[in-house]
Amino acid sequence: MKDSFSAYWRDLAEGRRSQPGDRLLILLLAPFSLVYSIVQRVRAGFFKLGILKSNRLPLPVISIGNITVGGTGKTPVTAHIANLLLRQGYRVAVLSRGYGGSLEGQTVVVSDGATVMLGPAECGDEPYLLATTIPGLMVVIGSDRHAAGLLAMQQLSPDVFLLDDGFQHLRLRRDLNILLLDHSRPYGNGWTLPAGLLREPAGAGKRADLIIHTRCPQGAADHPATGGTPACNARHRIVDLLPLLGGDPLPLPCPAPRKVLAFAGIADPAGFFEELQSLGFELVHTIRFPDHTTYDESELAIIFDSMRHHRAELAITTEKDGVKLKGLSRDRGAAIMLARLELVIDDPSLLHESLRNLLQNKR
Repeated sequence: MKDSFSAYWRDLAEGRRSQPGDRLLILLLAPFSLVYSIVQRVRAGFFKLGILKSNRLPLPVISIGNITVGGTGKTPVTAHIANLLLRQGYRVAVLSRGYGGSLEGQTVVVSDGATVMLGPAECGDEPYLLATTIPGLMVVIGSDRHAAGLLAMQQLSPDVFLLDDGFQHLRLRRDLNILLLDHSRPYGNGWTLPAGLLREPAGAGKRADLIIHTRCPQGAADHPATGGTPACNARHRIVDLLPLLGGDPLPLPCPAPRKVLAFAGIADPAGFFEELQSLGFELVHTIRFPDHTTYDESELAIIFDSMRHHRAELAITTEKDGVKLKGLSRDRGAAIMLARLELVIDDPSLLHESLRNLLQNKR
């Protein structure tokens, strides 16, 4: 019931539903959205005027975030930028909230770049995924990202910070503010929560220094600069499939059609499912779990019962989901593959130039 309501609300908030009952529900929610919008405008204004305090760290801070609820691919973008900087010799620390972990709200080191000290149940999906898939990356969680940055400076000696999901975290000043917008529905249906996807009014996008339009089809027309802000197109590509239990990756595209059950507990898995089909897999069934699903026995029963019912040869999910499935038995885990994503930017020069200018000026 919860899963179907979550899927319905997202379709409604993205503007995919327009029946009379759907429009009536939007009208009922609209007053709450208007109040929410006013609160967010006032909050942003107070930070701008200095009424609410915004702290600064003595090292460069690069914020990567969005203006909508989930679904724009923040983690692959954060990973892409982290890898760019690490290859140039910088010591990079990610500052994350640690959403969904048991230590959420505490300020804790997840990884010192060599050792991962916490599991996904403690620090959350995204911090753990970043820490375990990017060698040399340091990760610190904390609801107060300024305090997390100070802890990182005391214990890890970074050169630069990446503020994960930081567009609304105005308590910490940033030197480069990157906003991600979904190519097809950048602002959903145009309403703020709860009638729409927007975390704050669309005009807040003016705070961005660079906009990356994610999930762009290959060859999509360039987006004009949004409100004078430089912008570029990007998309996520499945590179290969990794066995959940370890072993050699499965190269893509699939040479022969294989019957697959695809499942994901991410905000908007439609693009993930579509790309699997384009890679030659026959999707006999798809399961859309709520974002940050923990995969207890009830979810696992749904997955494996569906595999048997639809005679699927294997199940494919995302790396983000995979971090919460590592404890599966060999019998169950052998049937699951993880899709490894990478970010492809059509014209990366804007991002590279922004990073270069920031870091040269901060030397």
